[in-house]
Amino acid sequence: MTTRSIVAISAGLGQPSSTRLLADRLTAAVAGRLDDAAVGTFELRAVAHDITDHLLTGFPSPALKEVLDAVAGADGLVAVTPIFNASYSGLFKSFFDVLGDDVLRDKPVLLGATGGTARHSLTLEHALRPMFAYLRAVVAPTAVFAATDDWAAGGRDTLHERVGRAGAELAALVAARAPVAEAPEPPGLPLTTSFDDFLRRTS
Repeated sequence: MTTRSIVAISAGLGQPSSTRLLADRLTAAVAGRLDDAAVGTFELRAVAHDITDHLLTGFPSPALKEVLDAVAGADGLVAVTPIFNASYSGLFKSFFDVLGDDVLRDKPVLLGATGGTARHSLTLEHALRPMFAYLRAVVAPTAVFAATDDWAAGGRDTLHERVGRAGAELAALVAARAPVAEAPEPPGLPLTTSFDDFLRRTS
């Protein structure tokens, strides 16, 4: 039986974080619908400085490289961001700016977001979905937004139901796709090379 890798990226800034909570629920919903799944969750706040350094130098730290490699090798990705000023967070966007070209090509992705009010929910459709379409990801039809009131709300189309529906969709996309093979290291300078090594090689 082939083990499928599901990786979740949470861009929450607080701790504890409702963004991380939503990422955990979505990941559990996906894994629960696959026969065999290995799950990993990464909080971008832990590598926030590393992402900035990578933007400036072009070289990832070992901690950031671990996250980048995990996303590249994942069979499915859960990506969750808090919403600020009707858009994804800067930390969330910066991570995908350094992820690399074609890493998400044809990769199944489930989108999630959190915010104070339901007014921000359309951000999933007018900001996140277009970005992942540009990155050539295969985005699950249902994206999940969780406002503060959603965590305790009942009635029709509850957060629990939306999480379950979205999880089933991503699981189906992952199951229908061939497992991701280990990506070969790109030609040229290895990703583990430090900036100092680069200077020595080019001096």
